[in-house]
Amino acid sequence: MLELEKKMGMHVTLTSARLLFFLLVASNLQAGMFKTVQQALFSTGLQLPKSVLGESKSQDYEVRTYQTTKWVSTRVTGLQYDSALSTGFKRLFQYIQGSNEPKEKVEMTAPVTCLVDPGAGPACETNFTVSFYVPEQHQADPPKPTDPEVFIEDRKEHTVFVRTYGGFSNEQKSREQLLQLVESLQRDGLAFEEKPYYTAGYDSPFKLTNRRNEVWLFKKPDA
Repeated sequence: MLELEKKMGMHVTLTSARLLFFLLVASNLQAGMFKTVQQALFSTGLQLPKSVLGESKSQDYEVRTYQTTKWVSTRVTGLQYDSALSTGFKRLFQYIQGSNEPKEKVEMTAPVTCLVDPGAGPACETNFTVSFYVPEQHQADPPKPTDPEVFIEDRKEHTVFVRTYGGFSNEQKSREQLLQLVESLQRDGLAFEEKPYYTAGYDSPFKLTNRRNEVWLFKKPDA
């Protein structure tokens, strides 16, 4: 028991030290960059894409229609969701930090979405498209990325079924939540596309409570 308490204490200390380091770095940055880092670390004041809630048959999911918007995106091919999401996030974070033609810093937004298009079999690679929503002030003319692996995506209006869950998410948890969403939709007799599907995360790893994660399934156009 004592050994466990020591390990837990060490984990808390390391976490606190890591957070303090980022705060100290952020305190020495220019105001504009401080705002971006603060948003990325604590998920405060982030712009969200506009959506309209539709009528749902149950309380364990929502029906949302998102309007046509622009997102900055990058594609990653691989077998592991968590690794692909990390790779994609790093590319996009460089973009909002100024890796674009005007070298302009772009505000962090939410959610970070990942379009998951599974391969044909268990050993086949999956296509992951990781995306940040482009802030309102840049929707008409987003800064052009300089990284050839990053692109501006025109995401058309679409309707999705959404299941929300808390805590820290990963590939296993998102798959579990996706299966629960599928069960709910089948129970209610609703038509949906089985793939591809979206995962969505709204919070920084430094936010420990009241976290928000989602899985989205496309509503069939004729449903």
